[in-house]
Amino acid sequence: MQRFKKKNIGWLFIILSVLGISLFYFYPMAQALILSLQSGMGANLEFVGLDNYVRLFNDPTFITALTNTVIYLLIQVPLMIVLALIFSVLLNDPTLKFKGFFRTAIFLPAVTSLVAYAVIFKYLFGNNGLINDFLVDLNIIAEPLNWLSDPLLAKITIVIAITWRWTGYNMIFYLSALQNVDKALYEAAKIDGATAIQQFFFITIPLLKPIILFTSIVSTIGTLQLFDEVMNITSGGPGNATMTISMYIYNLSFEYTPDFGYAATVSYVILILVILLSFIQFKVAGDRD
Repeated sequence: MQRFKKKNIGWLFIILSVLGISLFYFYPMAQALILSLQSGMGANLEFVGLDNYVRLFNDPTFITALTNTVIYLLIQVPLMIVLALIFSVLLNDPTLKFKGFFRTAIFLPAVTSLVAYAVIFKYLFGNNGLINDFLVDLNIIAEPLNWLSDPLLAKITIVIAITWRWTGYNMIFYLSALQNVDKALYEAAKIDGATAIQQFFFITIPLLKPIILFTSIVSTIGTLQLFDEVMNITSGGPGNATMTISMYIYNLSFEYTPDFGYAATVSYVILILVILLSFIQFKVAGDRD
């Protein structure tokens, strides 16, 4: 009896969490899977099997949204990770003055309101916005650029916006990890004649590999779910040039004729991409666990 109590006492501490996760995570996921096998307007749904999944391959809007999301992923995530690494190394320098100010300034965008900062970026990159005025004043451009109405420039605007917001968030992880790195490693490298760049690639990067893997996966998941910035800056336009998968799910559910079954099918594409890309990142990083 005593052994039974010892073996099961741990469940008393986690049972509420297990029930909560099952109720609010796994149950909705199972319901969404069932829903993805149905189709119809509003609540008038009927079972259609895999028809919704077949429909994906013939849906040009979905293909456009998927392509846009992959573009953001391939450009923004590596850019953000590299910038976060560089900032963390620079701000970890013990000789740097006002480190607290710079750390706060770079991290601050991560705690600002998603909607508020997206609206600010919309005005900054407007035809009469501060960015155009600044570029014209420097004679870099002759006339204002259509940042929000040109397909390519609109994508660039979205990439700049999400990079600005989330770089500081990732930087904090790297900065925290660097605090625990033995300074003797860098001192020994200096004695051996290693340059700052060599120290970065042969000491800092290898030691931060687990954190880099973690932030890469988290950033990948976040980018695949990208919604607020696109919704508030470009509304998916011009046309569907900046639409993401999450925004397409929203449109299928609330903007177009409601088709919750097909929206659930599209949402499962995000789940599949998250699993696939996470697996690839683990393999590339060489993490056997």
